[in-house]
Amino acid sequence: MAGDLLWYVQKESASAARGAGEYAERLEEMPMPASPYLTVLLAAGCCGAAAATPVYYPPPDSAGGWRTAKEPAQARKVAGIDVARLDQAFEYATRTSQHGGLLVVRHGWLVYERYYGKCWRDSTPSAASVGKTFTSVSCGIMLDEHKDRFPQGLDTKIFTDAFLPEAFPLTDPRKAEIRLGQLLAMTSGMQDGNGGTGFVNGENVKVAAVQGIDRTVGPDLLALRAPLWTDPGGGYFYSNLGTHVLSLLVHSVTGKRMQDYIDEKLAGPMEWGPWGYPPGPNGAPAANTPGAGGIAVRATDMLRFAYLLLHQGNWRGRQLIPAGYLALCGKPSPYDPHAPYSLQFTVNTEGHVAGAPRDAFFKSGAGGFGIYVVPSLDLVIWKIAGNDRQYEWTAPGLPRNTSYDGSRDKWQAHVGDQFHDPPIDVDTGVRRTLEMVVAAVQDR
Repeated sequence: MAGDLLWYVQKESASAARGAGEYAERLEEMPMPASPYLTVLLAAGCCGAAAATPVYYPPPDSAGGWRTAKEPAQARKVAGIDVARLDQAFEYATRTSQHGGLLVVRHGWLVYERYYGKCWRDSTPSAASVGKTFTSVSCGIMLDEHKDRFPQGLDTKIFTDAFLPEAFPLTDPRKAEIRLGQLLAMTSGMQDGNGGTGFVNGENVKVAAVQGIDRTVGPDLLALRAPLWTDPGGGYFYSNLGTHVLSLLVHSVTGKRMQDYIDEKLAGPMEWGPWGYPPGPNGAPAANTPGAGGIAVRATDMLRFAYLLLHQGNWRGRQLIPAGYLALCGKPSPYDPHAPYSLQFTVNTEGHVAGAPRDAFFKSGAGGFGIYVVPSLDLVIWKIAGNDRQYEWTAPGLPRNTSYDGSRDKWQAHVGDQFHDPPIDVDTGVRRTLEMVVAAVQDR
């Protein structure tokens, strides 16, 4: 199965690259459209659309930004969205975090944008584990760009002298068998030392904590020395340290910190505004980008990223992320037979989120963040959340939300009682928000 997967990734990536090249050549012979943000995709199968179907791409906010439905009637007409239902989803979201917002794009129209607390369009809160999706696509781009280093694709064993020399001597000889796909799917066998809950073939298992871990060695060595709770491939466990190893791998292979790689491959071509990763506790940036999360991106730019995923990595005819890799992100992975988690995305293929289409895939982040892609509905969602601490840093060049009135400074989740849900945990809030937004789609 892994061989079939490798073939598929290589085939799809090559096809996407050829399609983008053919598009560029033909574009030179075509009259330019009225707007540079309406692109005709000529590569067959790109974005799941028929050939010659116009696809809208939003200009940067500095040039006008997303096309926006101004009134509920327009949202219903151009996007089949009931804004009153989105108001209900927004009200629910306000119960899941101290600060946040909800943004919805359908058919290329920004149909909903509301914020609460310290959040606003130009805020750049640390989005916690949503950053893992950027770590994942960075690996996908790296695989395509450095094919010669990865002849086995996702099946490549990465704890080697060639990739991670700093990991030697290995703290556990089983690490030599860890494959790239397993790290991306959280089945490498690594844990963070604190124990918790793992999954083996869909069943919960208790993972014991490991004592005596030296946490003073810094995040990079800590990740490389992370303990294993099972053999590689033996079970799913959500490991932040395991995901940070992916950032170290990107740096090792590309020669660039992952933040710089993201800037070159995604943020620059998509024309984001200011963004970044908040500095560490000492105020200095980390030597390596925290692969486990923390990316801080403006609200409408994070929507651009979700929209890029929706359109299989294509941005105005340029293939920024290999289409074949993104196809794998949205479906169950052979590297994870244990849980509905693919290459750093939760997948809904078996319908565990009952009120959402089965092709939906998404990622949650501590504090209540959620980024969602629903291809069958041509829908992307950005649920912003977080607490005061996650809003302490603002990307250089951006003002703080001076209109914030302090009304949520003492916000606390409602206690559970006969009439109220108990405090809503991160993943429950992310799943339910998805269902409520999907319920607002009226033309299914």
